[in-house]
Amino acid sequence: MPDRPLPVREDEFTESYLKGSGPGGQKINKTSSAVQLKHIPTGLVLKVQATRSRSQNRKIARQMLAEKLEVLEKGEGSRAAIVGEAKRKKKSSAVKKSKRKYRLLEEKSRAVIEEPSRQDENKGPE
Repeated sequence: MPDRPLPVREDEFTESYLKGSGPGGQKINKTSSAVQLKHIPTGLVLKVQATRSRSQNRKIARQMLAEKLEVLEKGEGSRAAIVGEAKRKKKSSAVKKSKRKYRLLEEKSRAVIEEPSRQDENKGPE
């Protein structure tokens, strides 16, 4: 697994604070806790309002910007792409396992239902 991307240099992006929107109550609607980063060389704009804390949103936004720039630079070789592919394979495997489990249960229930009807046929007229 590749290392996490290095943080973006301070002179490569501008940072501004905005009022949040959506759920979170009065606090998020009154304070400028949402963070917007604009990467100057690429023009990439990122807005984060994951928490009600400005400092936490700054940290999250900087990490996300570094990851997005790495994806732009490296493409399929980036950490995000490799992690995403691993998660996709794991989910696919879990779905297959679940389908197999329920198919076996259905086959067993059919066998149990068919078994008594066969016994009735073997008894004959009384």
